[in-house]
Amino acid sequence: MIGHDVKIQNKQRNALKKLFCGAAAALLISTAAHADYSSHPGAAAFVKTMVEKHNFDRDWVLAILKQAEPKQSILDAMSRPAESVMTWGRYRNIFIQDSRVTQGVEFWTEHREALARAEKEFGVPASMIVGIIGVETRYGRNTGSYRVVDALATLGFDFPRRATFFLGQLEEYMLMVREQGFEPFSLKGSYAGAMGFGQFIPSSYRAYAVDFDGDGKVDIVNNKVDAIGSVANYFKRHGWRYGQPVVSSAVLKDDVDQSLFNAGLKPEKTLAQLDKAGIGSDRVLEPSQKATAMKLEGEKGDEYWLGLQNFYVITRYNHSAMYAMAAYQLSELIAADMQKVTTP
Repeated sequence: MIGHDVKIQNKQRNALKKLFCGAAAALLISTAAHADYSSHPGAAAFVKTMVEKHNFDRDWVLAILKQAEPKQSILDAMSRPAESVMTWGRYRNIFIQDSRVTQGVEFWTEHREALARAEKEFGVPASMIVGIIGVETRYGRNTGSYRVVDALATLGFDFPRRATFFLGQLEEYMLMVREQGFEPFSLKGSYAGAMGFGQFIPSSYRAYAVDFDGDGKVDIVNNKVDAIGSVANYFKRHGWRYGQPVVSSAVLKDDVDQSLFNAGLKPEKTLAQLDKAGIGSDRVLEPSQKATAMKLEGEKGDEYWLGLQNFYVITRYNHSAMYAMAAYQLSELIAADMQKVTTP
């Protein structure tokens, strides 16, 4: 293992030389124009962790922090995520569009074999995989414009409310680029540091991304097949139940207990308990099945839904009921149009 560690450090030193040679002029400018995260009060502890816990070369880590640029636009975006300021009606219109459905059918058609294989291997419907990629990046058309290093450093060092989480993601990112052989400044993503077709944060990349085309590299940034398999694996690992429903429209009785709505994303009460409290289902479901009751402000008034286990799994991808509903409804529309295309 000592020899392996030396090789790692030598590779990092060689990469460091390229880093400085290729960006020497930029460094001279950026150190004057931007905050230097290598001298941030929290940097010493971070560098120590990377060196002592993960055997990184100290100078390599410092060079990454020195070149990471703070982005005020990222801090602004974190203060106003769409889910917290929009009604369900407005939020839905962002993602449920004819063009996104059409593009979803095209994506499915182009990657029919990989999607069929993912559904068989992981037990996650092809429509759901396509729906997630459609919501996240419009099938790879919008994977983010921020350098991942900049996003994670900005949030890790300059966003105190979630600094611990994002410094953890920066740690995961450095491990990820070492494992996959990526150039650390080459990857771009969202303002929160999510990457690729399915927008995985670094910890999810390392935990759930898979080499689904067998080329020996796990690449959900450039490889659509790997992205398909990785989204499916994520859902399987979070408890997706194949063939089971996702949501049901709620049927309200006169004496409904309103406090049960939007009480949490996790299904906690059985359908029998909810029915007794005045919240029924518009479809026949097993009474012992657990659900969460939701009230969403739609364009034409309030909508009432029951989210089941598979709905909860979608919220593990993004902890928002509106996100999960948008992804599911998009997947259903794509599946319906795909059926028209494939039916003789």
